[in-house]
Amino acid sequence: MKKLLILSLSTLFLYSCGTPKNLTGYSEKDIMMTFEDAPILKKKSKGKNSLISASKKKEEEIAIEEEMDFEIFEDSNVDLLGNVIQFAKTFEGTKYKFGGTTNAGMDCSGLVCTAFEQENISLPRVSRDMATQGTPVSLREVEKGDLVFFKTDRRRNVISHVGLVVESNSGDIRFIHSTTRAGVIISSLEEAYWKKAFVEVRRVI
Repeated sequence: MKKLLILSLSTLFLYSCGTPKNLTGYSEKDIMMTFEDAPILKKKSKGKNSLISASKKKEEEIAIEEEMDFEIFEDSNVDLLGNVIQFAKTFEGTKYKFGGTTNAGMDCSGLVCTAFEQENISLPRVSRDMATQGTPVSLREVEKGDLVFFKTDRRRNVISHVGLVVESNSGDIRFIHSTTRAGVIISSLEEAYWKKAFVEVRRVI
């Protein structure tokens, strides 16, 4: 009888205070509480889970965007290096000229500098200074656009020659450079002379 009276009073109070008639989600225990003891009634919420899900979704979106940006960056580098290589090849057959940077004559570092400058990338004018740029690359990881450096002066133990890698297939590394005897040509790193004079590979892009 007492429970029935409390239920009736509680129901009357809830309706008189404008509480929504739809009590779905509330337990009988909630409804039986007296006004003094009852907290503000709220339906169970998935707010916390929703926030976690939203946060996780945002992280996944950011990860996808970063991956796409990296792919775009890689593609742009490939295009850029392709342009550098193609421009360098336009000088193939040009005679050697110390300090030269044109079709009238070209030296080794002049060829590399001119090719990269075509894409607004500045490199030191001298090969030994150029060898301080970028990062070292192992022969197993050589790619088109990398720079190969050599020591061709027997009297001095310093880098004195540079070439631009135009092809790297199954260990066969080919590079374009300007030689004193033949001018601008494409050679293989497997050639005895260049293999012996080879020092390192560096990647500037």
